[in-house]
Amino acid sequence: MSELLDEDDLTAALKKCPEWEYEKKAITRTVEFEEFMDAIDFVNDLAEIADEAQHYPDIRIRHTRVTLRLTTDDEGGVTNLDIELAQRVDNLAD
Repeated sequence: MSELLDEDDLTAALKKCPEWEYEKKAITRTVEFEEFMDAIDFVNDLAEIADEAQHYPDIRIRHTRVTLRLTTDDEGGVTNLDIELAQRVDNLAD
């Protein structure tokens, strides 16, 4: 299991993931699409990545907006697992 990132490590890690924000012991990002089905296709592709990593985001779909929340519940906050998955999400979204 990955260890909880301290404040300095988290700040440095988030510089690599500028679309993500830290709030309430998690990092979040919202991705907006032109069509609802584009959002669903994104979530389906994300599901494959998350399953491969064995690390799963909380996902909220609101029409063309997909909001993701990453945290490592066992550690009570953000770990390298979350940062690595965030980077993979960024590659998928961008």
